Amino acid sequence: MNKPNKLMSGSKIAIISPSNGLPYLFPGIYELGLQNLQDILGFEIIEMPTARMSPDDLYRNPQWRANDINECFKNDQIDGIITSIGGYESVRILPYLDTEIIMNNPKFIMGFSDATTFLAYFNLLGLVTFYGPSVMAGLAQLQHLPDEYTQHVKSLLLEDHYPYAYKPFATWTNGYKDWGNPETLGECREFNHNEDGWTFIQGNTTVEGYAWGGCIEVLEFMKSTVYWPSGTFWNDKILFFETSEEKPTPGQVGYMLRNYGMQGIFQQIKGVIFGRAKDYSIEEKQELNQIILSVIRDEFGADNIPIVVDVDFGHTDPKLIIPLGGLVQLNATTAEIVLLESPFA
Repeated sequence: MNKPNKLMSGSKIAIISPSNGLPYLFPGIYELGLQNLQDILGFEIIEMPTARMSPDDLYRNPQWRANDINECFKNDQIDGIITSIGGYESVRILPYLDTEIIMNNPKFIMGFSDATTFLAYFNLLGLVTFYGPSVMAGLAQLQHLPDEYTQHVKSLLLEDHYPYAYKPFATWTNGYKDWGNPETLGECREFNHNEDGWTFIQGNTTVEGYAWGGCIEVLEFMKSTVYWPSGTFWNDKILFFETSEEKPTPGQVGYMLRNYGMQGIFQQIKGVIFGRAKDYSIEEKQELNQIILSVIRDEFGADNIPIVVDVDFGHTDPKLIIPLGGLVQLNATTAEIVLLESPFA
């Protein structure tokens, strides 16, 4: 793995909008996220040309969005990159990315949801990338989320204590209050108590593997393209999946998983992590867990790999940061998830 350099207070972070122009529509929540990056994490901010572009301009010009990423990796003054928000068609920027520049200048890059496309692709090429909060979703809310979350972000991005044991957050929320209302800017919807933490629904061993994954619906956009992994790439991987705010049904998630089975992937990987499904009822979560088992264990015979569900990452908050290419240990006996080594050089 090609690891980026460690970040520190004062690092220059570029902001890009590779998917959707929501900073143009909701500047208040976007600027709050930028302020938190500066005041709480100590970063210096560089806004790239796409950062505040309108949704229409970004949609019509996927090459502009890719050019911003290329420039971020080429520019020696930029230490890292964070997305403003997700979207739905960043897969269209992949043909315009200059992979030679990117791989020769490894840098921290973080996002989630639609950012899955280039985070997963860069990791396929060998770069460690980061699945975590964006400016508007996760970072703008720092002051309204548990203090443990802010400490987690600082620990992953600014400190160097490894192995790092992930911990379930005590509370969680399905989303945010109206971004158009200045009186509730940065506030979250009702919080739920996380009494049970995450759950291993299969496995009784300890395994180690390299994390790879993202939003399970976005990964569907990449299948059968040149940007999709094949062959031995899947060896020693721990797959992590989460569902978006579009809320696919448990059955639809099963359809997606079945395709991985047909590719032979479940016979090669070490384990599976599922993020907490946004806006699912208790009954829908139970159905999802049963479908995960029925596909992976029953249909494809992968009955010995650990499978853990309801992990705090993805479209609910607070969000854990998971490095694609990070060496992760799953201990099904103690219900622990540990990042074994630094994702930074």
